[in-house]
Amino acid sequence: MVYETGNRTIDGAVERVLAGERLDRTDGLALLAQPVEELAAAADFVRARFGDGTVDACSIVNAKAGDCAEDCGFCAQSAHFDTGIDTHGFLDPEEILAAAKRAERDGAQRFGIVVAEKGVSKERRPEEWRDVIEAVRLVRDETAVEVDASLGLLTEEEAEILVDEGLNHYNHNIETSRRYFDEIVSTHDFEDRLHTLRVAKDAGMDLCAGVILGMGETPTDRVEAAIELQEIGIASFPVNVLNPVAGTPLGDADHAAISTTELVETIAVYRLLHPEARVRLTGGREVNLRPDEQHLPFEAGADGVLTGDYLTTEGQSPGADIEAMERAGLEPNMESNEFDPEAVKARDRDDSAVGTPAESARIDASDD
Repeated sequence: MVYETGNRTIDGAVERVLAGERLDRTDGLALLAQPVEELAAAADFVRARFGDGTVDACSIVNAKAGDCAEDCGFCAQSAHFDTGIDTHGFLDPEEILAAAKRAERDGAQRFGIVVAEKGVSKERRPEEWRDVIEAVRLVRDETAVEVDASLGLLTEEEAEILVDEGLNHYNHNIETSRRYFDEIVSTHDFEDRLHTLRVAKDAGMDLCAGVILGMGETPTDRVEAAIELQEIGIASFPVNVLNPVAGTPLGDADHAAISTTELVETIAVYRLLHPEARVRLTGGREVNLRPDEQHLPFEAGADGVLTGDYLTTEGQSPGADIEAMERAGLEPNMESNEFDPEAVKARDRDDSAVGTPAESARIDASDD
């Protein structure tokens, strides 16, 4: 099938993707320079060819909050910054199960256990490690959602144990390009991130790894981050947009350093660079896109979402996310967890009517 818009750069890229060819850095940069409407339409066409017409929803629980020794400049949970958030140690596994059941009710297909630290360590914190394993088992055995995790750096032994316990995906974002990484984090390096992704993949886990946009990076940085993830091989590409948190080095801005047009263009390019991955909308979209713009990324190749509240800030409700994907002509995925989308939207309306926030797992884009 020939894809024809009259734009030679876009048409040629689509044809090569459909033929199984992997686009490179030069292609990504050339595509970013194309008109956004034509680029979004092409990305949506590729999504339709490689995808199933659904949007996959996930949520994650804040299993251990704050006091993180790392200095990621975007993160409210770093002990280096005074952000005033509530902190807590690793939750009781039963509390994590309760959050997973709420996420299941709200239509999540997968549920991630997240800690705010450099890495859960089986050797240095054996009690915490036992709680992690118990939480994985509870979510695995007592819900329909797939159990995932974001536990920081992993050893080969830890990764193999997690796979044996049924962990499906491992989330470990690279955040930005190799070039720009040191501008955001100084307490570990870019290669540390890549190493953990390789360890998780070698153990048998699918990878969920992506970026945060709007931290001052260039368009070239955005493309180069996606190329790094091509080399690793990922199943899910979360795209966060900075939500500046007061007290962090990036907290002085009112909003992310990226426009709506740039965001849509970047998501479209990510779809073309990663045609078979779930390109997942995650933190920050609800404050950087107007309510009437929330559907636009789904019309530019996105087919995944991280739904509900975040660890330290409020997010978008599951019902609102379903309405945004439906406006774009897509449906919620129900491969792992069958649910009633109308019931989810009705609960949101009821909660709004009484002035109380919808119950939801506490989720976040920050996964250090």
